[in-house]
Amino acid sequence: MKRPAVIMITSNGVGAGHLIRASAIARRLKEDARPIILSMAYSVVEVSTALGIESEFVPGRDKGLMGRRKWDEYLRDRICALIDETDAKVVTFDGVVPYPGILAAKFRRPGVSFIWIRRGMWQKKPQGIALSLQSKLMDYVIEPGDVAREYDKGPTKDRVEAVLTSPVSLYDPEKSLSKKAARKKLGLSQEKSTVLVQLGVGERDLDDRVSAVLRGLSKWPDVEIVMAKEPRSHKGEPLVPRGVEVKVIRHFPLADVIHAFDAIVCAAGYNSVHEVIPAKIPTLLIANNRGTDDQVARAKWCEDYELTLYADNESLSEIEVKARDLMNHETRLKLTQMCQRIPRFEGDREIASMIKMLSNENVSSLIFKRMRYQRFLAQSAIERGIGYAIRRFANSLLRFAAIVYRTIFPHK
Repeated sequence: MKRPAVIMITSNGVGAGHLIRASAIARRLKEDARPIILSMAYSVVEVSTALGIESEFVPGRDKGLMGRRKWDEYLRDRICALIDETDAKVVTFDGVVPYPGILAAKFRRPGVSFIWIRRGMWQKKPQGIALSLQSKLMDYVIEPGDVAREYDKGPTKDRVEAVLTSPVSLYDPEKSLSKKAARKKLGLSQEKSTVLVQLGVGERDLDDRVSAVLRGLSKWPDVEIVMAKEPRSHKGEPLVPRGVEVKVIRHFPLADVIHAFDAIVCAAGYNSVHEVIPAKIPTLLIANNRGTDDQVARAKWCEDYELTLYADNESLSEIEVKARDLMNHETRLKLTQMCQRIPRFEGDREIASMIKMLSNENVSSLIFKRMRYQRFLAQSAIERGIGYAIRRFANSLLRFAAIVYRTIFPHK
């Protein structure tokens, strides 16, 4: 039986969050569908090769290769060509705002379902003003759950059009290697304590934080510090304190070798948090305030529930102290024990299931697809609360009536 193609578009945001989330879902789709990642992040080449997933790189508008209008037309044509080539019935987009080129492709290929996979936990920024219109321009909206959703105060939290799932995570206990096997694969010592520092460098504030972390970790006797990028400042100067050695290793997905590390220091981004918690790795979170993601709220929730440590990104002394705290065995043991209380994240499986339902050629009826989707929405509404459920039910009745009318009278 031919596997249905699913085109998964990701923007090139701050970090690789959109791409990693799409990869986690694509991994679940592989057995029953043909996921194709179309990304503006150049790292899609490395990611897709590592996971055995088809991909295409499309230069983003930020590359400045062409004007805004021409780029939107270019993106539209690339999407339409890929739809025609693969006979895809579903296109997903993981990003902050659907590009005009995506919306134009949707209107040129009306028989294809377009899904916006929209992460929550937004900061209160101007992008939230147009959410209502942007949501209506896509066929479906899915919100990957967030372990820290209780602290979500952003504009997406009470939106009625989105199906809320469990958190999405690339970490899979069935695929993740044991500590010994992971260290062997990465070429790390089996005897030393090993700490992964996964923070960006190359800008002044980022450089200062990395230096503070390395100073704190330098107190840890006989420790092996691992980074994915050479720790050099924006001026090209080394950030490593005297007497400290850092091993640079590039591997994807890190989620598959995460048990190599006794502790991790990373930003409080969606994907990092939803990998370290199910892997139960003692972690220090340092929020990165760039973009729309409210990393401070997520990091504070994790600290309040004693799942991770948290350091204020504006306090270099606090960062150094908290990094040193990871050296304490009792502290690490407590963090691991608290993480064991968190239920398994199943969002990647849940979203893959919805995508497969919408891409099934045997489920061709628009009404039937909408009924299934409304069922997902109803389940999501119950999880969110009674008030939300009532608003969702009223909205669903209106939308369903409109779909029935459009099916019976398609040309009016």
